[in-house]
Amino acid sequence: MDIAKKLLIGLKAEDFRHPFDFEATQELKQQLPGLDIAVRSLLGPLAEQVFYLNNIASSVLVGENQLPDLYKLLLDACKTLDLEAPQLYVQQNPVPNAYTFAMRGKQPFMVLHTSLIEMLTPEEIQAVIAHELGHLKCEHGVYLTLANIVALAANLVPIWGTVITQSLQEKILEWQRCAEFSCDRAALLATQNPKVVMSVLMKLAGGSPTLSPKLNLDAFIAQARAYDEIDRTEIGEMLKTAQTAQLTHPVPVLRAREIDRWSSSQEYQKLLQARKKGYNSKASSGGWRNW
Repeated sequence: MDIAKKLLIGLKAEDFRHPFDFEATQELKQQLPGLDIAVRSLLGPLAEQVFYLNNIASSVLVGENQLPDLYKLLLDACKTLDLEAPQLYVQQNPVPNAYTFAMRGKQPFMVLHTSLIEMLTPEEIQAVIAHELGHLKCEHGVYLTLANIVALAANLVPIWGTVITQSLQEKILEWQRCAEFSCDRAALLATQNPKVVMSVLMKLAGGSPTLSPKLNLDAFIAQARAYDEIDRTEIGEMLKTAQTAQLTHPVPVLRAREIDRWSSSQEYQKLLQARKKGYNSKASSGGWRNW
């Protein structure tokens, strides 16, 4: 099926970055000055080489002559988001997931698990790809690398980690959840269809290759309203905060609600109009980051 899309010429991360992401990033920059330079110059290049070796040895590199349909989805999303294409790998894994080393460098990459590909339609796969591109576009890799280091320190030395890193870990987790909202927006900008992005979130919450075609998106969106209603009581708000405090991602219904709201906003419509250049696309044809 041919879908008319709009190229977003000159798109910048700040054009779509979620305000939660912006505020959390600014707070980390103030608390950890100079960290971005250190990670970018020291840890980034080393991590890229380590991940490249692992990917090239144990995954399938997608290209013109290898899974070309997936490669086209990648190029199409990069073209829409005005971004150079990273390497794309497919990896055998029963857990549906995708992740990226989200730092602009010599060898940026993303990985899709086979179980995720089997569960999604081509449009939905492109939404996942674009979400990962969002991490790259927003250069989230600096603080994602820090998140991995903090988590590793806490695991290796539990007592020291509890005393020293607990506060920092909480702030990093909060930032990670905020960053996801920006990347969901990137997925929407690439597909330009909010139902596609929300469908991915629904399938990740409760889908499988056999169940996914039977799921009802309208019913899933209705769940978001029920989730919002929990805030009406003080104990409900407290429980919700406790539930999400240790998560790296916002809960799926909240992400779906955010996309539903932003896709209907004047901000989103103005962004499409300001950056647009029409073309037709056949949708059917570090730190690292999980979807």
